[in-house]
Amino acid sequence: MAKKNKKNKSCFQKKKGKFFLFLESMVRFFYGKKEFVGLENIPDEACVIVGNHSQIHGPLTAELLFPKKKYIWLIGHMMSAKEIPAYAMEDFWPYKPKSTRWFYKIVAHVIAPLFAYLHRNADGIGVYKDMRIMNTFKQSVTGLKEGAHIIIFPECHTPYNEIVNEFQDNFVDVARLYYKSTGKEINFVPMYNAPKLKKVVFGKPIKYNANAPVEEHKKEIRDELKQAITNLAKELPVHTVVPYANIKKKDYPKSK
Repeated sequence: MAKKNKKNKSCFQKKKGKFFLFLESMVRFFYGKKEFVGLENIPDEACVIVGNHSQIHGPLTAELLFPKKKYIWLIGHMMSAKEIPAYAMEDFWPYKPKSTRWFYKIVAHVIAPLFAYLHRNADGIGVYKDMRIMNTFKQSVTGLKEGAHIIIFPECHTPYNEIVNEFQDNFVDVARLYYKSTGKEINFVPMYNAPKLKKVVFGKPIKYNANAPVEEHKKEIRDELKQAITNLAKELPVHTVVPYANIKKKDYPKSK
C-alpha cells in the first residue's frame, strides 16, 4: 500500500499542513457553496480548463470547491512575500487614486507573508513571465499525466467584451507539449464564473489539433474559448459580471 501511495503522489505538489487545511476549511465555510453546471462537459481524462478570472473568485472557487483533482496556474510572484507588494500594486490595485495608493502599499506589505504561505500550499503551479515559465509547462504536463485537470485563468488587462478580457498568449502551448510527450491531443474546456449567481458553468470541450499550424491554432483556440465563455455568460439570466480588474462595484458590467 505504501508503494502505491508513493507512486501516485505528485512530484511537485507539497503535502498541505494542518494550519493551511484549517484556514482552507474556514474560508470554504464563509465563502459558501456554488452550483456547478455542465460538469458532464469535462472529460474523464485529463484536460485544461480555461475560465474568466472574476477577480479572486475564479482561483478561490477552483481551490476550494472544484470537485475533481486539479492544479491551478497561480502567479509565481504571489508565492514570494518579497515579490507580492510590487505585484499587488501593479495587478490588484493599478486603478487606485494616488491619494490612497500609500494605504494599499501598506496593505500589500501586511498581507504578503500570509498570501505567500497560502499560494505555496494551494493546489497551484507557479506561472512566471521569464524563463521559469518552462518549469510551469513541465509541471503542467506532469499534472496532466497524473490524470489531473489544469485550471488556467489567462485574462490580461486589455478588454475584449463586457464578459471577459483578452487572453495572454502562450497557455495553449500546454497542449502542444503534452502531445509531444504523450502523443495525445488534449481538450480545453471553457468555464464561466458567475459569483453573483453563485454558479460556475462549463461548456463543450475544444480539442487541440496537433496537425494544425501552431501559431494560427493557438489564436483559434484562444478566440474560441473567449467566445465560448461569453456565450455561457449570456445563456444565464441577466446578472452583474465580476470583471478581471479590481474596479468600483458600481462600474461592474451587466451580462446583457
